[in-house]
Amino acid sequence: MERINLHDKEFRIFIPFSKIEEGIKAVAQKLNRDYKGKGAPLFLAVLNGSFMFAADLLKHIDFQCEISFIKLSSYSGTSTTGEIKELLGITTPVKGRDVIVLEDIVDTGNTIVELHKILQDKEAASVKICTLLLKPESYHKDLPVDYTAIEIPNDFIVGYGLDYDELGRQYKDIYVLDTPNS
Repeated sequence: MERINLHDKEFRIFIPFSKIEEGIKAVAQKLNRDYKGKGAPLFLAVLNGSFMFAADLLKHIDFQCEISFIKLSSYSGTSTTGEIKELLGITTPVKGRDVIVLEDIVDTGNTIVELHKILQDKEAASVKICTLLLKPESYHKDLPVDYTAIEIPNDFIVGYGLDYDELGRQYKDIYVLDTPNS
């Protein structure tokens, strides 16, 4: 589909699944290189948005690993609230473990900074950030984003796990908010 309508907004195709898949495979290759022979790290996927990314990424991982999930929220509609809410906490022990956080998108970075603090408090051996999408224009934190599949401009997007007020996650492609002058 070239265009979709969600609630009161129209979106146009922005990143086709083939490009998403290329980015995921490239990130998986880097992870496979960096974690080969290093034990079984824990992938910690941030719900709801990263579920598709996590599933597709793990299909290309060739080292032993575990996966768990955490649910944090900082969005309302099309903008961030700036406040991080922990809706589902970490249920897997992380003390002394290497943890790879899987995010759908990093923009302001508030979520990953908060999650990094939580994991440090729980004494994770190391914490790496792996994201499908990074908005470098918006991200100004000191915490490094270790693995990025695709960099994008500071636009509002949906699809491939990302939503607009809980709609649009199911699309395999990524769509951008269509504005009158775009």
